[in-house]
Amino acid sequence: MFALWQLDGNGCLQAAVGRRVRVGRLRRLHHGVYAYGHRRLTPSGHRLAAVLACGPGAVLSHRSAAALWELLATARTRIDVTVPGTSRRTRTGVHLHRTRELQPGDVAVIHGVPVTTVSRTLCDLAGAVSRARFQRAVEQAERSGILDLSALQRAVDRHPTRRGTASVRAVLDDYTPARLTRSELERRFRELLQAAGLPMPLTNHVVAGYEVDAYWPQWRLVVELDGRAYHSDPRAFERDPVRDARLMRAGCRVLRVTAKRLARSPKAVLADIRALAALAEGL
Repeated sequence: MFALWQLDGNGCLQAAVGRRVRVGRLRRLHHGVYAYGHRRLTPSGHRLAAVLACGPGAVLSHRSAAALWELLATARTRIDVTVPGTSRRTRTGVHLHRTRELQPGDVAVIHGVPVTTVSRTLCDLAGAVSRARFQRAVEQAERSGILDLSALQRAVDRHPTRRGTASVRAVLDDYTPARLTRSELERRFRELLQAAGLPMPLTNHVVAGYEVDAYWPQWRLVVELDGRAYHSDPRAFERDPVRDARLMRAGCRVLRVTAKRLARSPKAVLADIRALAALAEGL
């Protein structure tokens, strides 16, 4: 597949293209874009054709880039392409986006198709789809191991006023662990309980063979203080459900409180503790 603009204005080659189109050796896909006799193109082939049709510097972007990165399924027939500058050109079947901000670090190549990087794709996507769909794309990027929070932060910092920036910043905030040491987290938890007038739990107490962070024996209630900052080892996330299940089998209720939730929603944490205590007292 190629575009006429890639021939550098060579008149002889362009004339040869015309002859091959007439005899069926080349197939016209878009104005100035041809394939070597292919009757059926893959989705990536259609995407590449759309990018080539939009000229030098064009890249697949937005929903179409998210589909290529396998972050989001889309039923759209129009293909999203971003071009540098203020070009007024239009192409059938192409949703053209114009930007003055596309940088070399914003572009990758996947299956031969020039495409915005994952971080730039997510920034573009945030302004084009609902927050729920954007969140699903972020979660898929994380599952696929291609979510780079540092790159996403740099991308949003370069374009702080673009549509969707609030959604991107919310994601960054969610994925950034609260910067609290273990002792600070425990201290803030105790201070919250004292201010609320709740009885103080046993701390670092052994229950059902496990040392737990906080335990109220009168309520058979365990509170574990944790978060991303304390579980960088993926194996911890595998162990925690087993630990919680064994504590529950021993007759305990288990409440996990992250540093972020403690900082942002202390009233909700207190409400959970009070509700669980009430359940225990009602038995």
